[in-house]
Amino acid sequence: MEISIKTNLYKRSNARWMIVVFLFIVTAVNYGDRATLGIAGKAMQGELGFNAADMGWVMSSFGIAYVIGQLPGGWLLDRFGSKRVYFLSIAFWSIFTLLQGTVHFFIGAWAIIMLFTFRFLMGFAEAPSFPGNSRITAAWFPAKERATAVAIFNSAQYFATVIFAPIMGWLTHEYGWQSVFFFMGGIGILVSIATLVVIRNPKDHPWANEAEVDYIKEGGALIDMDQKKSGGKKQGPKLSYLLQLITNRMLLGVYLGQYCINCLTFFFISWFPIYLATERGMNIKAVGFAAAVPAIAGFVGGISGGVFSDYLMRKTNSLSISRKTPIVTGMLLSMTMIFCNYVDSIALVIFFMSLAFFGKGIGALGWAVMADTAPKEMSGLAGGLFNMFGNASSIISPIIIGYIVAWTGRFEWALVFVAVHALIAAFSYLVLVGPINRMELKK
Repeated sequence: MEISIKTNLYKRSNARWMIVVFLFIVTAVNYGDRATLGIAGKAMQGELGFNAADMGWVMSSFGIAYVIGQLPGGWLLDRFGSKRVYFLSIAFWSIFTLLQGTVHFFIGAWAIIMLFTFRFLMGFAEAPSFPGNSRITAAWFPAKERATAVAIFNSAQYFATVIFAPIMGWLTHEYGWQSVFFFMGGIGILVSIATLVVIRNPKDHPWANEAEVDYIKEGGALIDMDQKKSGGKKQGPKLSYLLQLITNRMLLGVYLGQYCINCLTFFFISWFPIYLATERGMNIKAVGFAAAVPAIAGFVGGISGGVFSDYLMRKTNSLSISRKTPIVTGMLLSMTMIFCNYVDSIALVIFFMSLAFFGKGIGALGWAVMADTAPKEMSGLAGGLFNMFGNASSIISPIIIGYIVAWTGRFEWALVFVAVHALIAAFSYLVLVGPINRMELKK
């Protein structure tokens, strides 16, 4: 028996880990595109005449469209499957990223109008990306490996800064801010083409053998999501199902937590480089490298949080303990960014921001919770709704931070604003969410 078990384990393929590596690459490009304004923003403000409030509105345009697109994006994923929708999403958001490099051809107010428009369209095209990631993860990974898988692709947001911020800073310095958008848009178009080869259902994928498919199915993976949609009558979401999603206490707590966590995310990818350049007086080339240090800490924290969560899952067999412990711990650690208000040393600023980013990485398990809790009949739509609530923060927080900075001329209260969101996220998971389990829809 022991020999037979070892043989079966040896023969099992590991295609699921190749899939999550690809999700990591896609997510890195996704966040690299979002971070373009954070790196190129100061140069654009100088050339095109934007102030901090203008930049806040431009940054929020992405979030407005991203939120609007969540429910349609989730519905498209459930109706047409992950592969086609994922490909089109990546291709179109990359095109609109590239087009942002052309706004200098427009005169006066038209430049900011066109930048707002291209950023808006990019956000709308990106809407299915994270619900797609969650959907693909739920189809490919058993519950005991799911947090690690989610942590891997989610940590790409930090890796994107580590890799792309120095490159984008160098491009801005050497070739102008336009080159940043051309570079990132071009990479995204290439990645979209690769999607057609890599993303498939577990049962249909040439990289996955029967032993692996059986293993992930027995572990709770929803391997039949797209097969069920491939034939027969395809129906849109029922209103009663949608009402159940938005009135469930557990999910409402998760939505609030994700809203607050995303406030930290968008501060780091949007305002943090500008904070270093304006508040701390760093040149744009140095900003790209300095911003990479907290991003490395976030990357390490992100992987650590997922591995720790799955370790707790194996030890306790409790989704509540295994998911809540890293999230609450990480959010409390993120509040250390407030200490930046009391130091003058750049090295200490980078240290405290790195500590905060490490904590944010540990606590960024919202998508793992979503993969654990979304009803299997509406995984895409549930993920879209979750992302819609979470990314309402991408509309509100950039605008508020922009006005705080414009009114006060400094970032102290902006850092307090972000840190309070970390505290609310911890409260939400501790008090509001309750036991974590997969929601069952009432027919």
